[in-house]
Amino acid sequence: MQTHARLGLLIPAVNTESEPQFNRYAPQGMRIHVMRARIAGDPSKSLDDLKPVIAGSVDILGDARPDLVVFHCTGTSMKEGVAGDKGLIELVERRSGVKACSTIALVVEALRTLDMKKVTVLSPYPSNSDAENYLAECGIETAASVALALKSGADYPTVTPQQWIDLAIANDSSQSDGFFLSCTNTTQIEAIEGIEKATGKPVVNSNQAVLWGATRRLVDKAGNGVLHSSLGRLAHLI
Repeated sequence: MQTHARLGLLIPAVNTESEPQFNRYAPQGMRIHVMRARIAGDPSKSLDDLKPVIAGSVDILGDARPDLVVFHCTGTSMKEGVAGDKGLIELVERRSGVKACSTIALVVEALRTLDMKKVTVLSPYPSNSDAENYLAECGIETAASVALALKSGADYPTVTPQQWIDLAIANDSSQSDGFFLSCTNTTQIEAIEGIEKATGKPVVNSNQAVLWGATRRLVDKAGNGVLHSSLGRLAHLI
């Protein structure tokens, strides 16, 4: 009997944060299998432009026989709205032969679970317009928004957890139910506890939401309740 569940992640080639964070925070019984692809960083490329790269990368990731595949680039999955995201997931499922989801879809699922109807959006992106538009399509309002406009995805991890905490405190809004910290290639996950303690509001981050959402989906894939017994490790994340 299989005693572990396999999570496949398709991440941007520049991403250096997701792998160590997932390997640190994933519950016992979940194995992380990562494939990199150049799926971010060029705003001139449409999702149609990226689909051949995505398809080829998912084909390779599929060799690891994951139980679930996550298209793990928040920015790319938001760029053409809910319809564009849905098309990406259909492509990933077709090529991998297993269930798939996107980071932004799991973020929205987490926000709804926490009853967050108005959020403060913080990111390292040039602009948060794609995030704001995607959330609006899902019925979630943006109460406040800050994009750090860093030059390159390679610069995103240079923002420290304390800087994310300070940014959240400085931009907390009385109209906001909590915070959405967007991007998979950041140290944001290490700032969650500090932000929640300082503001008294919940925080959802891209990597955290995927760990949570994937665990919910894979819990029945691992034998002997391995993932069931480990869910407590994620409690502080969401």
